[in-house]
Amino acid sequence: MLDPLHYALGAFSGGLVGFTLGLVGGGGSILAVPLMVYLVGVKNPHLAIGTSAFAVAVNAASGLVNHARAGNVKWRCGGMYAASGVLGAFVGSSLGKAFDGQKLLFLFALVMVVVGVLMLRGRKNTGVEGAQCNRENAPKVLSFGLGTGLFSGFFGIGGGFLIVPGLVASTEMPMLNAVGTSLVAVTAFGLTTAFNYALSGLVDWTLAFIFILGGIAGSVVGTRVAKRLSGTTGQLTTIFAVMIFFVAAYMLWKSYAAL
Repeated sequence: MLDPLHYALGAFSGGLVGFTLGLVGGGGSILAVPLMVYLVGVKNPHLAIGTSAFAVAVNAASGLVNHARAGNVKWRCGGMYAASGVLGAFVGSSLGKAFDGQKLLFLFALVMVVVGVLMLRGRKNTGVEGAQCNRENAPKVLSFGLGTGLFSGFFGIGGGFLIVPGLVASTEMPMLNAVGTSLVAVTAFGLTTAFNYALSGLVDWTLAFIFILGGIAGSVVGTRVAKRLSGTTGQLTTIFAVMIFFVAAYMLWKSYAAL
C-alpha cells in the first residue's frame, strides 16, 4: 500500500505524461512505466505496466478530445489502425505478463533508445495536406496497426512513438493530424493491455485514477502549448528525445543491476 507522498508523486507523474502526450504526441507515454517504478515507487514491474497502461489510455482519450475539437483527428484512419492493433495488443500483453519483470524493464530501456532515435529522425516530417485512408492504403494501415499493437501490448505502452510515424508512412498525413489521430489507437491499445493485466490483478486502481487526474490537467496544457509552438515542434521533439536517452540510461543501469 502506497502512502500519500507516493500518491502525490503519482499525480505529478501523470501530469508529466499528459503534458508530453499533448505536446509531442508519440513518445509521451513511454515515460509512464519508468515514472511508476523509479519515482512513484511501485516495486512490481508488471503492476507498474498494468497500472500505467490504464492511466495512459485514459489520458490519451483526454488528449484525443482536445485534438478532436481542434480538428486534428482523421477518424477513419484512427479506427482502422486501432481495430487491427487491438488483437496485437492483447497477444503482446499476454506475452509480457509471462516475461520476467526486471528483464522486461531492461528491454523497455532499450526500446526507449529506439524511441529517441525514431523521434529525432521523424522530427522534420511534414506530410501531405488532405491525406486520407482508402482502399489503396488500407492494407498498409492495417498491417502497421497490427504490428504496433503487438509491440505496445508487450511493453505496456501507448505506442504513439510508432503509431505517429506509422500513420505518416502509410497515409502521408501531416504530422499534426498524425499526432491527433494516433491517440485513437493509443487509447484502444492501452485499454486492451490494462484489461489483460487486470485479469491477473496487476492494476492498482487508486494509483491509476490519481495518475489520470494529473494527466488530464497536463494534457490540456500540453495541447495548448503544442498549438502555440507548432512552428518549433522539431526543436521540442529533439529536447524530448534527449530526455528519453537520459531516462533510458538510468533504467539500463538500475534494471541491469537487478538481473
